[in-house]
Amino acid sequence: MNIPENLKYTKDHEWVRVEGNEVVVGITDFAQDQLGDVVFVEIETEGETLDKEEVFGTIEAVKTVSDVFMPVSGKVTAFNEKLADTPEIMNKDPYGDGWMIRIEMSNTDELKELITAKEYEEIAKA
Repeated sequence: MNIPENLKYTKDHEWVRVEGNEVVVGITDFAQDQLGDVVFVEIETEGETLDKEEVFGTIEAVKTVSDVFMPVSGKVTAFNEKLADTPEIMNKDPYGDGWMIRIEMSNTDELKELITAKEYEEIAKA
């Protein structure tokens, strides 16, 4: 299981990469493995401002459909358009080309509530 040290994580299996006042968000390697082959990604919240832990989209996989949650409050500024035509890149490269959204944070203090790679590893093992 790949859990990069340079990222922050949520208990809902999203990863967060901080880039200034924005964050890039995707699902973890563990999450994509549990979901199985991703066949469709629906993000209809681009341009919207959402609160932390609100649903920002859904991932449809062969096994199930899963909601994805905002790791921090803010405005969804971008959706990874590659996912529209090739959602399976979430399985192949969850931490790279398989990213989902960019968020302009409205409260950077919420980053302190995210967990480290080591803490996330414990959750994923459970």
